[in-house]
Amino acid sequence: QMADPFLYDTGERSQYGCLGHEVQIEHIKAYVCRPSFFTDKAVIVIHDIFGWLFPDIRYIADLIAGYGYITICPDFFKGTDPWKTTDHWADFADWMKDHDPMKVDKEADVVLKYLKEQCGAKKIGIVGFSWGGMAVHHLMLKNPQLTAGVSLYGRIIRDSEERYNLLNPTFFIFGEKDHTISYDQITLLEEKLKQYCKVPYKIKVYPGQVHGFAQLKPEDMKPDDKPYIEEARKDMIDWIKMFV
Repeated sequence: QMADPFLYDTGERSQYGCLGHEVQIEHIKAYVCRPSFFTDKAVIVIHDIFGWLFPDIRYIADLIAGYGYITICPDFFKGTDPWKTTDHWADFADWMKDHDPMKVDKEADVVLKYLKEQCGAKKIGIVGFSWGGMAVHHLMLKNPQLTAGVSLYGRIIRDSEERYNLLNPTFFIFGEKDHTISYDQITLLEEKLKQYCKVPYKIKVYPGQVHGFAQLKPEDMKPDDKPYIEEARKDMIDWIKMFV
């Protein structure tokens, strides 16, 4: 039985008018936002369990595009239903079996090909939130085409020591009060990366923050959390800027 990891009510989110547009790439739909000028730099944004249509993730895609990146948020659920707030947490483990964040390679390849061939991207970074954070960790071990990654509060899977041999610079962001990821897990991640990782990496824990904190739109932020949310976003962008 997994506790409900979202401490905010996703049903009461403010609406969001997106700046980008939707495209169909092979078997996947994707949301794309481009900056107003030409660039050959791109960032893939991987959504959480609420999927690619969730307003918060589109807000993040638009935000990153504002820093001069072609930003794409593909539907990694391939048209299947995302998790809904009305779903029962007792069914979450079964739902996860059909939505495995370790099985995103094919879709990532499709998106990389699109960015390179259709958008002229030469350097491509990736950021992912929660479910997407797990997918980013996986892809940074598997896909050398990704120049840098940011994994935000992705649960840490301990399947093997291979898990720490990252191919390119990766930044792990966590909330101190995230009850889906214990402090012990973060400490162990740090120890293992120190031992196995040959590329730059960073781990940072943001005081008082719960799971999902970094996605909130300004009007949905609580005043006490706002400085940490803004700091996490700036750190995320700075990491991407450094390498992509």
